Amino acid sequence: MRKPRDFDAELKALEEKARELRTRKVQQLGELVIATGADQLSTDELAGALAAIAETKDTGKREAWAKRGVTFFESGSRRTASASQSNRRSAPAHQASPQSPAGGSGSQ
Repeated sequence: MRKPRDFDAELKALEEKARELRTRKVQQLGELVIATGADQLSTDELAGALAAIAETKDTGKREAWAKRGVTFFESGSRRTASASQSNRRSAPAHQASPQSPAGGSGSQ
């Protein structure tokens, strides 16, 4: 006879995993802001720039921003202190490439 599944425990585990993923995403976005130097902007300037970029439908601009983002990550021009931090940042950035134009546009 099979053991019945504990759906409540599985749901709780999935909720915890989702919470961890959201926390990691927020941390990585903060690291990206710092690495690009956008932390020197005021909150209003940064929010306005990101809002304008998110509203942009021009694929040419978005592709240019994406290329600039790739160049940024490949150049190693980030202001990171340790290699372990840079390795941790580069992998999510490549995974989240649809969001790269938003991060890269804050510098334009």
